[in-house]
Amino acid sequence: MDVLKIKGGNPLQGQIKAAGAKNAMTKLLVASLLSDKKCTFYNVPNIGDVEITVNLCLEIGSEIKWDKKNKILEIITPDLKTSYVPQRYSGSNRIPILMIGALLGRTDEDIIVPTIGGDLIGSRPVDLHIHALQKLGAKIEYREMKKEGAYFASAHQGLKGAIITLNYPSVGATENTILAAVRAKGTTLIKNAAIEPEIIDLILFLQKLGANIMVDVDRTICIQQAHQFQEVEHTVMTDRNEVASYAMAAISTKGRVFVEGAEHLNMIAFLNKLREIGGGFHVKQNGIDFFYERELRGGLHLETDVHPGFMTDWQQPFVVLMTQAHGSSVIHETVYENRFGYTHTLKEMGADIKLFTQCLGGKQCRFASSDYDHSLVVKGPTPLKAKDISIPDLRAGFAYVMAALLVPEISTISNVDYLDRGYEDLVGKLVSLGADITRVPVSKKGTEKGKAALQNLLSEVPV
Repeated sequence: MDVLKIKGGNPLQGQIKAAGAKNAMTKLLVASLLSDKKCTFYNVPNIGDVEITVNLCLEIGSEIKWDKKNKILEIITPDLKTSYVPQRYSGSNRIPILMIGALLGRTDEDIIVPTIGGDLIGSRPVDLHIHALQKLGAKIEYREMKKEGAYFASAHQGLKGAIITLNYPSVGATENTILAAVRAKGTTLIKNAAIEPEIIDLILFLQKLGANIMVDVDRTICIQQAHQFQEVEHTVMTDRNEVASYAMAAISTKGRVFVEGAEHLNMIAFLNKLREIGGGFHVKQNGIDFFYERELRGGLHLETDVHPGFMTDWQQPFVVLMTQAHGSSVIHETVYENRFGYTHTLKEMGADIKLFTQCLGGKQCRFASSDYDHSLVVKGPTPLKAKDISIPDLRAGFAYVMAALLVPEISTISNVDYLDRGYEDLVGKLVSLGADITRVPVSKKGTEKGKAALQNLLSEVPV
């Protein structure tokens, strides 16, 4: 719908406040559907993925009041008016599949959800979700619909606790299993579970709601059946992706940005790598101060991994950061097999990046015997040049914005709606830090067409 015009070359200076986490808030909304009690959320980010999830909840019977100015959202779902998530949400994001886990214990009717969406960064199968839910007693099958397929799920005999071992610590499969297990009879154990901070935030919310959930040191999560629920107030955790994004933008532009609300505990792996290359930061009581301290040094080996490892969503902007460091560095992506597609554009901007199908550096990962480019070597420092760029996914989008901030000429970035999904007031925050960035419509005709397309997906949200 719109494009960004960015004239770089200015160091980012100032202070911003981090928003609530996209990957926490969307899941918390789904989790609220487990009960008929009112849930009040604070620090709610005003972003596209939350808006889509709000509309999903409204579809099935939730009553919602969203005060976007004060970042407060109230939701209550006294009854389900339907257990069918319309096909128009197919591909919108990955939230619909989580509706199965949340609704299995609330209705005897078939739950129908469309196929999943999200960024095109590699294979994101739902087989782990399905196998786990089937172990709890659900019946799930995929059927072809008029336009696209959908998943049909039911648990007419009720759900029963089970021991579930995940082949890979998938975040989505862990979340779906937890949601279903809260209403399953008895006790459920999830082995090799994901333990990301957003999952811990979900567990904290569910404990307030009435669930008994324990997390063991060996990636085992134990969920006991909840027998009654209560009203909840919950403050959404800070978005660690946003914090890292502005941190890298500040250091790459040789600036200084204080991110209010940045949580040290959730940034340990990122901060360690930042310190290895000479990036400066001070942890303070109410946030983290990020700054350019000295010439950045390469020679880094970085490997993405599930938590508590280096988050895969931090990888793209970190590669841009390493284009400004002295020496060669190795990045090994172990979470998604197709997450280096964005580097083609960076190379056209002048970055010195080479891709490899081998596992470079540390351990061999599950893509070792494949033909996927999942390792790279980046050399720096290299000056970058302006380019007209089309964003392919959310995190690559910020990497392109960050690269454009390093170029004295004007770059034009399209497909801005990807950024809207996960970054609250991106342009406003960057402008407050001194960036020369504006958001402009492509044309009046194009803008009206884009607005109409968006309205087909999103209905009015009560404020």
